Amino acid sequence: MEQLGGLDAAFLYCETPTMHLHVCGLLVLDTSTMPDGYSFDNIRSMLFERLPKIPAVRQRLATAPLHVSRPFWIDDPYLDIDQHLHRLTLGPPADQKALGDVVGDIASWPLRRDRPLWEMWVVEGLSDERVALVVKMHHSTIDGVSGANLMGSLLDLEPKSSAPASPSADWRPERSPSQLELLGQGIASRLAEPWEIARLVPATALRIASTLWRLGRQGETSTPTATPFTAPRTAFNATITARRSVAFTEVSLADVKRVKEALGVTVNDVVTAVVGGALRRYLDDCGELPDRSLIAAAPVSVHDQTVEQGGTTKVSVMFSTLATDEKDPVERLRAVASANAQAKEIHKMVGADTLMRWAEHFWLNAFGLGARLYSTLHVAERHPVVHNLILSNVLGPPVPLYLAGARLVGLYPLGPIMDGAGLNVTVLSQEDRIGFGIVTCPDLVPRVWDLALAIPDALEELVSAAVGT
Repeated sequence: MEQLGGLDAAFLYCETPTMHLHVCGLLVLDTSTMPDGYSFDNIRSMLFERLPKIPAVRQRLATAPLHVSRPFWIDDPYLDIDQHLHRLTLGPPADQKALGDVVGDIASWPLRRDRPLWEMWVVEGLSDERVALVVKMHHSTIDGVSGANLMGSLLDLEPKSSAPASPSADWRPERSPSQLELLGQGIASRLAEPWEIARLVPATALRIASTLWRLGRQGETSTPTATPFTAPRTAFNATITARRSVAFTEVSLADVKRVKEALGVTVNDVVTAVVGGALRRYLDDCGELPDRSLIAAAPVSVHDQTVEQGGTTKVSVMFSTLATDEKDPVERLRAVASANAQAKEIHKMVGADTLMRWAEHFWLNAFGLGARLYSTLHVAERHPVVHNLILSNVLGPPVPLYLAGARLVGLYPLGPIMDGAGLNVTVLSQEDRIGFGIVTCPDLVPRVWDLALAIPDALEELVSAAVGT
């Protein structure tokens, strides 16, 4: 039995009928490398053997009596992989857009709370001997680092034959705790809170004062730091519906590194500028390009700085400018790089663990009620825009990987969207390419594939301009 961390629980309680706080991953597999040839049973056999070994896959929620504390994770003694694993076949034309439609539909439905919070879908019918695996997990169970660990559990460095179709013999569920045990653990965690809050208040006040002083000096610099509540309003900064649309694309990692070396910036700077260039083109084509730059909320992993703290989700947030108000691609990248450097300094001042430590003390029932009222009353449309979108960049595996012998040839992460920020772009490198997964609400962004197609063009424009400087 393990209690959820504060951010883990916040993702659960803030979920509404329209704001689904799960994440998805789209894996495209070349089945021609499978030693025994492709069959659904081969993939199912491998998953049956490996999945029960992963805690996030075998655990379900257990709520303390009277909701005295955050919930707990306990082993599900009735775990049935077949309840979570599904199979479907695409009809013609079975192209990327058709696959995106299927993934968008999968992302449009919340996960059931009475079982472990995950699903997997094997999608057949793709061309060139390919199949897709769509993985869907609640954000309370996974973040960037734990997602990488999940991949490490399922993927191999070389093609291997599938294991026999039987559940793992290495796992036995732990005894389920009684209601009295859950109540006792919950009360114990609550009793420790006043002492922690007493320590947090002065430390947080000092950090905020230092950060405000730093922001006060912003006028002395040539590039202002991106700050929340200063973003321009766009069509996707509104109240979302339950529907999701998905698009994906990829670019050459070598091209990104060429720009990085030519201009002396980071890979993350280049990726951010590419997304900014694509959004500039998309919004300009729609006649909706704001005069001010778009601002992205960028999740930052703090696993290495919060080793002593529990929970699965260990992230902080940094705000990044996309310099969409800059027409020249090189100047856009330089503006992004300068702003990112300042944002990193401010993020250090605020403290990597500040958000996580305060999340431990949220009154989650009130927090959840507030999230539902926020959505129902369309509050996101009545105050200044906090940020325009979520932009997450994760370092992925640099080597070839295989699932049940099928080579991984496409990897696209897909994060959640929320009221007021109905666009998520998540980026993940793998081998010699970088995959971009885009999630939005079709009621706000009806042309999501236009945005996806603008990403390779934005990089090509940047490569041409950078090589010429």
